[in-house]
Amino acid sequence: MNTVKYRVGKWIPSDRDFLKSWLEKKVQQAKDSDLALHPAIQDLKNAIYADAVLYMCFTSMYDDIPQGYEEPVKNFEIMLLVMNQVLNEAPCYSVDEDNVGLVGFPINAILDWAMGTKGGYLAFTHPVVNEKLKVILNVWKTFLDSEASRYVLINGKIQQAQPDYSNPIGWFTLEGLTAMAKEDPFWDKNKKNPTYAEVLKNFTDNFKCNSSLPYFGFKSWDDFFTREFNPGVREVSAADKEKNVIVNACESAPYNCATAKRKDKFWMKGQPYSIVDIMANHPLSDNFGDNSTIYQAFLCAKSYHRWNSPVDGKIVAIQNIPGTYYSEAPVEGYDPSGPNCSQGYIAELAARALIFIQSDNAAIGLMCFVAIGMAEVSSCEITVKACDMVKKGSPIGTFHFGGSTHCLIFRPGVEIEFDFHGQTPGLNTHNIPVKARIGVVKPK
Repeated sequence: MNTVKYRVGKWIPSDRDFLKSWLEKKVQQAKDSDLALHPAIQDLKNAIYADAVLYMCFTSMYDDIPQGYEEPVKNFEIMLLVMNQVLNEAPCYSVDEDNVGLVGFPINAILDWAMGTKGGYLAFTHPVVNEKLKVILNVWKTFLDSEASRYVLINGKIQQAQPDYSNPIGWFTLEGLTAMAKEDPFWDKNKKNPTYAEVLKNFTDNFKCNSSLPYFGFKSWDDFFTREFNPGVREVSAADKEKNVIVNACESAPYNCATAKRKDKFWMKGQPYSIVDIMANHPLSDNFGDNSTIYQAFLCAKSYHRWNSPVDGKIVAIQNIPGTYYSEAPVEGYDPSGPNCSQGYIAELAARALIFIQSDNAAIGLMCFVAIGMAEVSSCEITVKACDMVKKGSPIGTFHFGGSTHCLIFRPGVEIEFDFHGQTPGLNTHNIPVKARIGVVKPK
């Protein structure tokens, strides 16, 4: 079996031939299907035809794709047809000859090249488009939270009533369990060709499940996706309970650590962070001016997706912020890895959640955790409320049906010695365990 490389978070294969083949098969599947357009898809279609600007944007985004790329999705009519097809499908592995890959962001894959065009930039920052997309993604969310979505949680080839030309296999196959094991920071990276028993043990030792039950006891795809660790797995160590230690809020890989301004041109080269835009002008943003510190990390498709408090303290305020879903930084142009490289940019624009925490450590004071949705990951569920007291490592929320990125924001004057676990933040890093030390605050 050849190795299929992935983009950041491993939501979409980097292998262009694999992705093109998957798209060609999904386009053919959608064309062969007699599936009527879902009302949410039809509503977006009507909006495009009713508005001359939107019609121009959605038409030009496919006209502007560079020649020679032979994009299987030729126009927005086909785009809508394939989007309609995936609304009743759960993410799964696909087999293409001797390759196995995960297309965890199917709508992102459908829009892959179009997102990077000028028309795509205008369309996916348009409030009407994002309003319609939110409805579409909520339809998919409802499906993924239903028992009907469990068909991918098996050990074997997936048999569906309707043919799926992408040759899907289940998450509990050797390939699926191995892929999840490889994202475990404690998995032996030197282990070659692990057995099914080994990767199964890794999963059942880590997560609450019952492998003797159908679907391992999960009630839905979303139940599997938001799975919890078993008691004793990923606990805050005794040493890291010291008040000067900051722990990892998500099982995630470090992407960036930077000094931010209160207001900045976040869409320009380098994608500098703009505090008031990230926080959507929240009143508490006045506490975070120039020289604030931002630590950003991204989550992998196959990892734990719950959020945990990085410090001991009190929840001061929470807020869910609606935003964009498929906008990428215009400076990335036609680069198919543009969404990966746009994580700084989307911190200001994407659907996201803010959790302000007043740390018990005066050297930290008020800080903010920001959960940021990427592509299909539009649902950020906050599970704490204002005035709640939280301990370091305690649950504060979760992403649903996807992977994403998150930020920790600290006020000016907070000096932190970060621990990236032997890595340099960027696109080629690996997961740091949730609740593990990522920084030490210097006392004032």
